[in-house]
Amino acid sequence: MIGIITYISVLERTKEIGILRSIGASKKDISRVFNAETFIVGLCAGLLGIGVTLLLNIPINIIIKAITDISGLASLPVMGGIILVLISMILTIIAGLIPAKMASKKDPVEALRTE
Repeated sequence: MIGIITYISVLERTKEIGILRSIGASKKDISRVFNAETFIVGLCAGLLGIGVTLLLNIPINIIIKAITDISGLASLPVMGGIILVLISMILTIIAGLIPAKMASKKDPVEALRTE
């Protein structure tokens, strides 16, 4: 899904790619723009997932405590949270590599002509 979102972003920002290429941005610079975008999306998605997990731990622990008298059963280890955020970032970067490569290969003249 991240790859599709990045691909749509490439299609919608064709004019921007043409302008960047016409003022001297290299193909690698264009690719970096989209790779940075996917990195930020992956980081935000990972942090959002960790936040939702931590918030859901509260009612889950209350329910488990009421049923079994065991407290603090549901928890997210710090290292586990860090690893999950890293996995999220790696997966989104991998998903964004092909659309970023497609964006870097766009011809600046044709990109400026599209509307």
